[in-house]
Formats: sequence, C-alpha cells, structure tokens
Amino acid sequence: MQYPVEEFLHYIQIERGLSANTLAAYRRDMKNYLLYLHNEREIYMWQQVTRSDVLHYIYGLNDQGRSQATMARSLSTIRLFHQFLIREFDIKDDPSLHIETPKANRKLPETLSMDDVDKLLQLQQRDIYTLRNKAMLEILYATGLRVTELVSLKMNDLHLTMGFVRCLGKGSRERIVPLGDVAKQALEDYLQHSRPKFVKKKRTEELFVNHHGNRLSRQGFWKLLKQIAKDAGIQKEISPHTLRHSFATHLLENGADLRAVQEMLGHADISTTQIYTHVSNARLKDIYRTHHPRA
Repeated sequence: MQYPVEEFLHYIQIERGLSANTLAAYRRDMKNYLLYLHNEREIYMWQQVTRSDVLHYIYGLNDQGRSQATMARSLSTIRLFHQFLIREFDIKDDPSLHIETPKANRKLPETLSMDDVDKLLQLQQRDIYTLRNKAMLEILYATGLRVTELVSLKMNDLHLTMGFVRCLGKGSRERIVPLGDVAKQALEDYLQHSRPKFVKKKRTEELFVNHHGNRLSRQGFWKLLKQIAKDAGIQKEISPHTLRHSFATHLLENGADLRAVQEMLGHADISTTQIYTHVSNARLKDIYRTHHPRA
C-alpha cells in the first residue's frame, strides 16, 4: 500500500507545485491514515477500504481532540488520494465519496492596532542588524507577504524604481505587490549600508541574509520579531502572520477594494480574504460600543 502513497506524494509535489510545509502536511496525513488502516482495521490492500473505514478514521481524529480544521484537511487529503488511485491504479471505488467535510470554525485573525504597528516599526538605531530588521518589517507590513515569501525573496525580485516587489506564493503563483515610499526607503538603506557588510565578498542572490551572508531562515526571522515586539513594549502575542493580517485589515478599514486586497495577498479564493471584512466589522462594533452614548 506504500507505493501508491509515494506516487501520490510525488504527483502532488510536481503537478501542484506545493511548498515544503504543505507537502509535509500531506505526507503526515497519509502516514497516519495508512497506520490506522493497518493497525486498527487490518487492511493491507487499497481495494479493501470502505466508506466505514474512512468515517471511523475521521471520527477517531475527533476523539483525539483534533481541531475541525485538521479533520477537514485530513479528509481533503484522503479524497484527493482515492481519486488518484482511481485514475492511476485502476481502483474502482472512492470510499471517501459523499462524506461530509467537518465545518472548521474560522477564528478571526489577530491584528495589531495602528499604534502598535508604529511602535514595532520605530527602530531607532542604525547598525547593520537594525537596518535589515526594519527593512524586513516595513516590507511585511507594506505588502502582506507571508514570512516564507519574505525570506525567499531574491535581489532581482525587487523593482524599487517602479515601486513593486515580485514574489512566488502558494502553488508557485507569481504576484506583483506595490511598495510604499517608507518601505522603499528602508530597503534602500538596507541595500546600501547593511547588506554589503553581511555578504562581504560572497556572491548570493538572497535579499535578506544572516550574519554569515546566507539566507535568513523563517525561524531566525520569528526570533527577531519576538524580540523586537518585546523591546517595543507590545503586550499582544505576535507572529509574522500578524503583520500580514494587519496589512489586510488596515487596507479594508481605509476603503480598499476587497478584490485588490485578494490580489495582493495572493488568495486563490476571495472567501479566504473575506474573513478580514469580519475583523473590520468587529472593530467597528467595538468603536461604536465605546463611543456612542446609547450603545
């Protein structure tokens, strides 16, 4: 049963252009599903899997306390896999057919207030580390890039004279995102006064680098962000995605078009972007309750 699983993972990696993190999630889902079929159901051929087996697996995830989002993603992986078996391995039936997807509770994303964003971006020192950190934070808030997209930027992805940055998002979808003047200035300072001292004589196309002149990692940026937020006195728990959420929410609050925000975020489906309208509405209600005399 393992061979079709490996073929499936190879197929989705090549055909769908998935990121390493997404591919790892698919691999994890399939490993757990396969172990369940072997250990709990004593099934050793894919032709033997029934609708009942799939249902019991999904119910088991619920019993383990897994979130509805995890259950929904696991079922999606299983469906995709069984359709792959039908196409590529001449399996006749799809046991996952007509199984209802668990509805994931959509948690409103955490965002920063305008004041907190200002605190976070006010890095006063002008050493090479601070110039780099400020450029990264400014570009995150100016563009809404994911942290993986940020640390994957190459020098030729920047077009400062025209005021935009190019990046590859999920599914290898390319998008162009405009840069504001503040972010452009921060990047110019970094490129002129900071990056050359990191890379020295090393030839590298990576935009943001560490003290060895190599590409800065996601984990490395996460640690920097936590420390910067702490130094700025921000009490709220913060992650790289918090700036992405804040970027989208602040744009919509100031009248940006939802479709334009969808394009800038790189969302394939506008329903993903619409969650930010709920954030904006929730904030408006808070303002109303706070300030209206008859609220």
